[in-house]
Amino acid sequence: MAFNLVEIIHHMGPLGVVVGGFLILMGIACIGVVIERLVALGKYAKESMAFAGKAGPLVASWDLDGMIDLAGKHQASALARVLGAIARKYQAAAEGEEGGLSALDFARNEAERAKEAVGADLRKGLNVLATTGSVAPFVGLLGTVVGIIAAFQGIASSGSGGIGAISAGISEALIETALGLLVAIPAVLFFNYLTAKINSIEMALARSTGEFIDEMENQHGRKSSERKFTAAA
Repeated sequence: MAFNLVEIIHHMGPLGVVVGGFLILMGIACIGVVIERLVALGKYAKESMAFAGKAGPLVASWDLDGMIDLAGKHQASALARVLGAIARKYQAAAEGEEGGLSALDFARNEAERAKEAVGADLRKGLNVLATTGSVAPFVGLLGTVVGIIAAFQGIASSGSGGIGAISAGISEALIETALGLLVAIPAVLFFNYLTAKINSIEMALARSTGEFIDEMENQHGRKSSERKFTAAA
């Protein structure tokens, strides 16, 4: 006996419909997260490439004001957000350096905070995929168990037995498990794919941040030496 979707829903019990609807909602949420993340990561990559091409000469000439202005124009870039935050913190600390921390120390601390904030933003929504991938099979199994219980209750109430009497009910119940797997498997695959992509972005971001901090330390060391030389003179 073949069932189309309308017939399957019609034969399901209320709890089975609720479970199936919940799985469908989880699948829709995963689709939304995947599309949003792919678009966002593509935009991050495009903006970061544009920012990096313009930021190179500014770093070489150590134009922090230009660097900060450029970062403000590329807020969709993870690289621009991190380097811009570092440059702003360094400049603010260098203009009024007080306390036990140098401007470079402030910049290093800001780099870690900025990378954490950007990392959290890059992973936005991935918890939906992780939760769906781990929970959806069990939700589908719950629907199957409920459907099988309903099928056996139907046998008890009608007094008829045999595989023919329960085959339709069991087949409808097993659809819940299939739906759960259909939702969970793509969720896990896309979660792994997006996680790997974000990890590569974070590695590139850490490398660029380290190079910027090295250049900053070089410039800071020169300024510190100049100040000491001036004071000695």
